[in-house]
Amino acid sequence: MTTSFVTVVLAIIEKDFRAEFRSRELIATMLLFSLLSVLVFSFALELNRVAEEQAVSGVLWVTIVFASLLGLNRSMAMEQENASIDAMLMSPIHRAAIFTGKLIGNFMFTIAVGLLLLPLMTLLYNMNLMQWWLLGVLILGTLGVCITGTLLSTMTVQTRSRESLLPIVMLPVVLPILLAAVTSTNGIIGDLPIQDWRLWVSILVAVNTIYLVICMLTFAYVIEE
Repeated sequence: MTTSFVTVVLAIIEKDFRAEFRSRELIATMLLFSLLSVLVFSFALELNRVAEEQAVSGVLWVTIVFASLLGLNRSMAMEQENASIDAMLMSPIHRAAIFTGKLIGNFMFTIAVGLLLLPLMTLLYNMNLMQWWLLGVLILGTLGVCITGTLLSTMTVQTRSRESLLPIVMLPVVLPILLAAVTSTNGIIGDLPIQDWRLWVSILVAVNTIYLVICMLTFAYVIEE
């Protein structure tokens, strides 16, 4: 009898959190990378205040994307090293449940890093990033990155050069998400009228929906191969 969808999703999320609490490897690596990236950009842009104000949204999203690449690579590598993927494939569970569980786990780790970046960048760049609209865009953009990253990391994890291959295949795919997220963030930080950037938030929602449907439909084929 097939195990229920929700039960499988919750079990995978719990497994990921237990593994992370034991090793503290994934979130620590992502946080350290994010901190160093933000500090480097802060020092590089310190002499030009105008450039700094214009680059904040780009710094935020570039840091989130590359931190997520580290997390996605390590998350799927641990599944392969522990033969967890093989065990899940031999179980009578829906493949979409595996994707959903891994997606939620990856999203929660990545959004935790993003939430810590907002107050840190507010202090370093002396700009107000602690805004409700920006939090919404952060959630949507991070979700879009994790949707595509979960599928693509599953494809590349079995290759020898997974650390270099994942960014190559993932960055072009997340480009529409980055464009919408950066433009929306610029509008929010710049206190522009909502009608000037609301369309980009709608585009972000639409792209996320399209990517989610595609990834859910193709994940079973990808993981079986």
